[in-house]
Amino acid sequence: MSRLIVLPWSKSVEIAYKSIRARFFRSIVTTVTLVLAVSFLAFSQISINIADGMLASGDNTTCQTLIRCGYDVLPGDTSLASSPKQRWILTLSMLVCIVGIINAQLMSVSERFREIGTMKCLGALDRFIVRIFVMEAAMQGFAGAVIGALGGGLFAVLTAWFRFGSEAFATPPYQSFVLSMATSVLIGISLSLIGVLYPAIIASRMQPVEAMRVEQ
Repeated sequence: MSRLIVLPWSKSVEIAYKSIRARFFRSIVTTVTLVLAVSFLAFSQISINIADGMLASGDNTTCQTLIRCGYDVLPGDTSLASSPKQRWILTLSMLVCIVGIINAQLMSVSERFREIGTMKCLGALDRFIVRIFVMEAAMQGFAGAVIGALGGGLFAVLTAWFRFGSEAFATPPYQSFVLSMATSVLIGISLSLIGVLYPAIIASRMQPVEAMRVEQ
């Protein structure tokens, strides 16, 4: 009876980390795509949080300021929501991000035919190959999402300061800030994981002999 080789999670993390280092510039391209998408998301959400904080003051002058800056404020409103146009742009940016990640990961798979074939010849199971790609995506996704959320949040705060001055932070909704940042990070990691699933499945289904025969 043949014995199956099962490697620990720590080994998967090590291999994924070394793979990212070996393909650093390609990893940077994938990460930058995610950073831009998450930055836009965090910027939009935190801008709305700041506007909600200003609206909560109940000052008519503040409401007029928000209206002049393009916010749709109706009588009796206690919170604001993103406009349909903004939601559409956010959706498109997320889709572009996923497509970019899928494309980069497919190219990564094509560059690693021999590596994948060697691992499968040594007894690596399909789920181990998938695990490596998912680990790489998780690392890149976490780094890109955190950087994007921090960058987008900082840009939203600076933009609010220049548009509204100190009035924007008279009643800052700190809990909303934290929630928006956390949501942006989670969405960023999810985008990275979704984008890697199809390439990871393709890599795991490769036959060892076919992978070893590919010309590099």
